[in-house]
Amino acid sequence: MSLTAFIPARGGSKGIPNKNIKFFAGKPLINWSIEAAKLSQGVNRIIVSTDCQNIADIALMGGAEVPGLRPKHLSRDDSSTLDVVLDFLNKNQAIDDILILQPTSPLRTYVDIDNIIALRKKANLESAVSVTVSNKPPEWMYKLSDKDQLIPIFDKSNDNNNRQKIIPSYLLNGALYLVSKDFLLREKSFISEDTIAYKMSQEKSVDIDTSTDWDLALFYKKRIES
Repeated sequence: MSLTAFIPARGGSKGIPNKNIKFFAGKPLINWSIEAAKLSQGVNRIIVSTDCQNIADIALMGGAEVPGLRPKHLSRDDSSTLDVVLDFLNKNQAIDDILILQPTSPLRTYVDIDNIIALRKKANLESAVSVTVSNKPPEWMYKLSDKDQLIPIFDKSNDNNNRQKIIPSYLLNGALYLVSKDFLLREKSFISEDTIAYKMSQEKSVDIDTSTDWDLALFYKKRIES
């Protein structure tokens, strides 16, 4: 079975201009994902999907393939990664498995890639995604009414504020989505009831969207390497 690493890297970025090719710890942000895929023992091909020629040029120099620029209808602010991946799979029927590597997760390494591949194989499942534990339980969360009154997200009739008894909750961290082509075409999703979770630390789970995320990722990178 062959595994294709797929890195979606749209050119538009409102929070951080040119985010995917801005230098992060000495190299373009996207290169951290390309290099992690290159070092993985399980990845056979590395595809970068972008609508930006500058990103395409840097990805090519980094050793990835760029099979043409992404069409405009898949490059809008509301275009989903799922739609981009499904479009790619429909045009590339020979692919068996695909691993989505968002370039905004630079602290994910080739070790994580190899580990999630091994985890899915051991579980004999079609889908595995990376998660990190939430530092705030959903039982403590509220939404606001139109008058800014607190409305609990969950039923509070059996409320228990004892931290010891709250079940740990996990968040998708966006670093790794490993699925078979058949699963993705069938489910139209990266996740089903049979998806297995690959747990990552909060330090390695920073998903860069804002300048604050950027600074936090740099801080954690230095701490991890020290």
